[in-house]
Amino acid sequence: MEGKIETLWNEVRELNLGTSGELDRLDSPPTPLQFLRDFVSQNKPCIISNATNHWPALTRWTSDSYLTSALSSSLVSLHLTPHGRADSLVPSPSSSASLCFASAHVQRTPFSEALRLIKNDASFVAYAQQQNNCFPSEYSPLAADCDPHIPFASEALGCRPEAVNMWIGDERSTTSFHKDHYENLYAVVTGQKHFLLLPPTDVHRMYIREYPAAQYRHSPVTGEFELEMESPARPVPWSSVDPYPAPEDREEQLKKFPLFFNGPRPFRCTINPGEMLYLPSMWFHHVRQSPDSRGRTIAVNYCKGSRYDMQFDIKYAYFNFLQSIQCASIESQTLAETVQEDFDSDSPEKTEDE
Repeated sequence: MEGKIETLWNEVRELNLGTSGELDRLDSPPTPLQFLRDFVSQNKPCIISNATNHWPALTRWTSDSYLTSALSSSLVSLHLTPHGRADSLVPSPSSSASLCFASAHVQRTPFSEALRLIKNDASFVAYAQQQNNCFPSEYSPLAADCDPHIPFASEALGCRPEAVNMWIGDERSTTSFHKDHYENLYAVVTGQKHFLLLPPTDVHRMYIREYPAAQYRHSPVTGEFELEMESPARPVPWSSVDPYPAPEDREEQLKKFPLFFNGPRPFRCTINPGEMLYLPSMWFHHVRQSPDSRGRTIAVNYCKGSRYDMQFDIKYAYFNFLQSIQCASIESQTLAETVQEDFDSDSPEKTEDE
């Protein structure tokens, strides 16, 4: 069976996605028909250049004084972790030999203080974000600086998004491999975002398993974190793969997750200011970021809610069927080492605004 699954990985690239590991890049926003025909209906991601060059945000949000003045009375959701990896797998507090799914400590913070904490060098990482339509609810004074929706996408999908979210962080914040059930348009305003992408057909390479849920609690007095397991226990299905393992863990990771490291290379891309990534539903994605000269990355994404949700049609049925198939590991150490070297060379560096 594993040979047939491997054939599927290759065929979907040869017939539809391409074999270069690069995404299609459009020089300007597509028409609604082009977007629907060439990308949405094919469940195929793309990069759209010059998508947001008309946004005042591209110049205004590079100024701390502008942001702090506009948001002087705003409270924003700030996520705190000891390492910058929220919604990720970490050693369980009850046993370091097992893993749990850890969520960040979340607190409502005045924006000026949130910006200071994001730029801090303390023993924690702060990330301003909340996937609950936080842009209009927490950042409404900035509403005129960017579009309330993406016209070509709204027309192609037949609706506007129900959620627009803001993300402000630095290079320490990363997002582990996961998938979403909704269409996603991700626009970078400052800094850069670095994505690794795998199509839904590669679900077996993600080693999705269930892990008990936990949440960080941060003490402002001591500055220390405590990881608390949820009670009653709640299992969370999550990918076990870290595509950038530490050098001392590399050999172990290659042996534990050969389907990931031995398969076709993930699609990879860097999204710059003024560019937008279309990320289709069910695609697995891992995200890192590089800050601008002021030490931060800012992005806005349009997604979530029922209106930009994927259509639960035959594609969803195919995915569920594929996910139910058991697939054994494929051994190929030489290819695994080659792929890991490619990942290592793709490590993002701090960049200026472009």
